Amino acid sequence: MTIIDKLASSLNRRDEVPNQKLAMQIVDRNDEKAVEELVGNLTNKDREIQSDCIKVLYEVGERKPALIAKYAGEFSSLLDSENNRLVWGGMAALDQIALADPKTIYGMLTKIVGSGERGSVITRDHAVGILIKLASLAQYREKVIPLLIEQLKRSPTNQLPMYSENLVPIVTDKNRAAFVRTLASRLDDIQKVAKRKRVESVIAKLNRLPVKGDPTTSPH
Repeated sequence: MTIIDKLASSLNRRDEVPNQKLAMQIVDRNDEKAVEELVGNLTNKDREIQSDCIKVLYEVGERKPALIAKYAGEFSSLLDSENNRLVWGGMAALDQIALADPKTIYGMLTKIVGSGERGSVITRDHAVGILIKLASLAQYREKVIPLLIEQLKRSPTNQLPMYSENLVPIVTDKNRAAFVRTLASRLDDIQKVAKRKRVESVIAKLNRLPVKGDPTTSPH
């Protein structure tokens, strides 16, 4: 069987279990040739095969980012696709490799942010995830923090609690006030009490954080 034969659509399966199992097999075997085959089929004429391939690839990336990192260019190209499944799948893959190849991902930020703002909720979630990861690295922090804050100002209120919770680890004494101010400015926009309380909890947590410097610079 080829890799394509093992995809859910090739097996006439409507669930994702075959794709998830395949991803785990690829990771266990460090199967670079399988990854190459999957990337090559992102342009397959069968849209179901395309969708299965990107699913397996970002599942591989979640477990072992280095296995898919060199294909950042191909994943970036998917952001231009008319197939929304490929757009958010491509963004998910880029999110998985953001810390494996931050220099390349940083160079794509304009496209990533633009696609996140135009795309689906999942696309935006992963775009914000990329910003948070890059902001954890000292060499990109000053450029990325303003982009992240801009996303917090404009993000859907349903997503804001998750974004605010996820960014807590990157907050430093230098940027804390900007994050607190931005999150506080959105509280009146949040209609659901439970979601507003989550953001309020993050604000309180940020205000309690001990003074600290910037996190250690990554070796990348």
